[in-house]
Amino acid sequence: MKLELLNIKKSFGNKEVLNGINICAEGGKALGILGRNGAGKTTTIRILMNVFPADSGNIIFDGREIDYNTVSFGYLPEERGLYPKKKIIDQLIYFAELKDISRKNAINAVDYWLERLCMSEYRNKRLDTLSKGNQQKIQLITALAHDPKIIILDEPFSGLDPVNALLLKEVIKEEIAKGKIVLFSSHQMNYIEEFCDSIAIMNGGRITLSGDISSIKRNYPRNKLCVKSSQYSQIMDEYGQICSAEDNGSLILHMDSPDKKMEIMKNITEKFDVDEIKIAEPTLNDIFVEYTGNQI
Repeated sequence: MKLELLNIKKSFGNKEVLNGINICAEGGKALGILGRNGAGKTTTIRILMNVFPADSGNIIFDGREIDYNTVSFGYLPEERGLYPKKKIIDQLIYFAELKDISRKNAINAVDYWLERLCMSEYRNKRLDTLSKGNQQKIQLITALAHDPKIIILDEPFSGLDPVNALLLKEVIKEEIAKGKIVLFSSHQMNYIEEFCDSIAIMNGGRITLSGDISSIKRNYPRNKLCVKSSQYSQIMDEYGQICSAEDNGSLILHMDSPDKKMEIMKNITEKFDVDEIKIAEPTLNDIFVEYTGNQI
């Protein structure tokens, strides 16, 4: 499966919100859509889900204009949208049936996901009796019970403790392995790096950077070395002018040229007890700040 947003534009009154958005996502992979608040992420998602139309542009699915009657979406919003006073099983079945699933299949699917997410004991409880993390898991079931082709996750780990976060990680990876198209929006860069093969960074209604994460990182100047060693102070003494300390206990050596890499690595490993030495690539957070930092 392949999903493409081509030259999507949208204005509200005189305010231009999207100016020529181009995004491509493929089945079996996750795409991270990143941007500061107001960058246009939510508008893009709403247009993709046919909440409202774009002013211009096309949404293409497998080479053709998308048919919303045949392409199903699963959406996990950042803000929960369920009914706090209603019984969990009733509303889960209701939302599944809204996606054209028979009641029998809806019940089976909901019970499967309640068990998969360790929530079966809450089947007949009201939503407002659950913790915030467990409410998030119930919200996730509404996004997955109808077996959608395209899954959109907006800050999915919000409110989850480490155990439930690990469970959710497993579920997301399983959906990716099934060949689903997964779009992931989060300000937690560690999750984007863990799940996403590629990213699209938005700034001021435009895509300022997109592509494979590893390729993007490789295209940055490779003139920094990361060193971890028990002889931290001695290395600092020898390379003080080009050396800086990181909060995690590693050292960063800033070389004048990448050509000096082998010479410096050889010298350090011969003279000091080194646990790790490697090229220091920019973090996704570094890249995000670079491409969104000037947004007003």
